[in-house]
Amino acid sequence: MSEMDVGLQAHLEGGLTTVAHAWAIERKDGVILGFTDHDRELTFDGITFRADTGLSALALSQSTGLSVDNTEALGALSDLSIREDEIEQGRFDEAEVRAWLVNWTDVSQRWLQFRGTIGELRRADGGFQAELRGLTELLNRPLGRVYQKPCTAVLGDGACRFDLTAPGFSIDLPIETVTQARVFRWAGVDGFDPGWFARGRLEVQTGSAAGLWGMVKQDRFEGADRVIELWEPMRSPLEAGTVVRLIAGCDKRSETCRVKFANLANFQGFPDVPGEDWMMAVPKSTGANTGGSLR
Repeated sequence: MSEMDVGLQAHLEGGLTTVAHAWAIERKDGVILGFTDHDRELTFDGITFRADTGLSALALSQSTGLSVDNTEALGALSDLSIREDEIEQGRFDEAEVRAWLVNWTDVSQRWLQFRGTIGELRRADGGFQAELRGLTELLNRPLGRVYQKPCTAVLGDGACRFDLTAPGFSIDLPIETVTQARVFRWAGVDGFDPGWFARGRLEVQTGSAAGLWGMVKQDRFEGADRVIELWEPMRSPLEAGTVVRLIAGCDKRSETCRVKFANLANFQGFPDVPGEDWMMAVPKSTGANTGGSLR
């Protein structure tokens, strides 16, 4: 992965070695966890690598060229390190992983063997198995624009450029009633048209589920109640009083971009691309040659 430290190389060539492995996991929420297979804690780069955590790694497959480096990490679920509820919440999805070979008598002598992210993560029988994907995994993703009528941007991202903090496009509310972690109900939430938050997001702001979010399937009124229904249940229990943020939704149409968001200049779709019927169009002397039905 990187050039080996000169001191570590000399130590390895000496025959009698005192080396161990260390792993650091940095989640997207900023939490950093350190593990080692040594029998004592190690500390470097501002990270304490805990011993006796039950975490181990299988043989690392590394290669030159564009093929994907990969390995797997095995471990036991623990309330103090990797918890089952945090896996269920997706806290470790795409977390960054770094793995070193380190001289435990002099931690300045170390070699970064692997750097990548957590891929598929499975848990069973009180343990877990995580697939670790190398940096070359990113080269397998398709790149480039898609020419289609709907907008390809995500509302508020660098391509869309819409400011979601603008007044009228989000609201923070304490949960009043929630059913199956998927259907939320509030009384007296006015000021937004029905369907305003459909296709938008519900983001948890406080409590143990802070940082989790879900996509809004429906935004409707039932009597005086406003009902927000998600496509999937939130992956953590939610209690009354937990503050969530509702963010307006976008259906990717140019008309919505122009009328609802006044952001047509940044629309990333191609609304004037001819449809499939255009291929069936034939020359005609009268009427509009639109490629529509001939009947």
